[in-house]
Amino acid sequence: MRTLVMIMAGGQGSRLQPLTKERAKPAVYFAGKYRIIDFVLNNFVNSGFYKIKVLTQFKSDSLIRHISTAWSFNRALGHFVDIVPAQMRTGENWYRGTADAIYQNLNLVKEERCEYLAVFGGDHIYKMEVNQLVKFHERKGGVATVAAIPVPVEEAREFGIIEVDDNWKMVGFEEKPRVPKEIPGRPGWCLASMGNYVWNSNFLIETLESDAIDNESSHDFGKDILPALFQDYPIYVYDFSRNHVPDETTSGFWKDVGTLDAYFEANMDVCAIAPEFNLYNLSWPLRTYNWNLPPAKFAFAGEGGDTRRGQAVDSIICEGSIISGATVRSSVISPNVFVHSWAEVNESILFPDVVVGRHAKIRRAILDKGIRIPEGFRIGFDPEEDRKRFYVTESGIVVIPKGTVIQ
Repeated sequence: MRTLVMIMAGGQGSRLQPLTKERAKPAVYFAGKYRIIDFVLNNFVNSGFYKIKVLTQFKSDSLIRHISTAWSFNRALGHFVDIVPAQMRTGENWYRGTADAIYQNLNLVKEERCEYLAVFGGDHIYKMEVNQLVKFHERKGGVATVAAIPVPVEEAREFGIIEVDDNWKMVGFEEKPRVPKEIPGRPGWCLASMGNYVWNSNFLIETLESDAIDNESSHDFGKDILPALFQDYPIYVYDFSRNHVPDETTSGFWKDVGTLDAYFEANMDVCAIAPEFNLYNLSWPLRTYNWNLPPAKFAFAGEGGDTRRGQAVDSIICEGSIISGATVRSSVISPNVFVHSWAEVNESILFPDVVVGRHAKIRRAILDKGIRIPEGFRIGFDPEEDRKRFYVTESGIVVIPKGTVIQ
């Protein structure tokens, strides 16, 4: 394999607080049984890339445990998903930026003697057939290729915005511009960097070694490296909206779940009848940790005068969970969750090991791992009362962090 993969998984995820209070952003649960990191790993494995380094830094314990148990490859075949904690190999600094993270691990790149280095983020929800990106890079013959996606101009201020010529060569780049430049011939849309790159390894090594001694640099790909290179070297842009995944009816879905509201909406999407992000395409399997739990169970049929009925609609119910005489609607129920009789859960995300007591009512909430909801407790019905006890987003989503004791 001519390509080594490095996944940047050290992000703090400050905008996802309090879900990132005790874990890195890539370790946050998504769609019940998965972690956010699983999706980029599946992209590479499904595309036939098996030499992967995962760079960690902040609050990495749960992320490391997940990868080490869920992503074990046969190294005798030259396949690996290696966890690379920040090691301060170049001095007394943690990673100072995305480029510095790669620079501090250039020894790994040199050891593999790879022709290309794929540098991807580890905290987005999407599917990509990566071979199409690498082949595009080979055809263009540039020093680097940046994956980009069209975004509405009103959202563009949150991204690095790229300008291209007719040959999709980069001719401009601006990080989070106040006045984003639109795609020529496509008014109202801008081309946003996904933070995913394919580099010619030797060129990148030389570039990062030069950047490391530049005291004026913040050592970041978006802020420093790309703006300094594109005028003098051929850097091309790959249109992710044209990427095709086998047996997918849509293409170009990419979700930055960097805020609680965006994270909530992405989870609600997978519950939809026709979701944008399809978990059930067997031609593109989504691997994760094997929970080794029994099947989900629904108890009580509401017969013989008993008003209890265990039921769930428009929801994802993971293994090991029991819906015992309760009603779940438009919700994500992670593994080993117990919802007791006469409880109601609506438009909510329940992390693993949550227990919901009898007659409790939960609406538009995110309950972190191991939360216990007392009998008759109500969440999501009284905003003022919720804000006294819990974190509530601007859109009214109640977030209860891990370790919270409700009495």
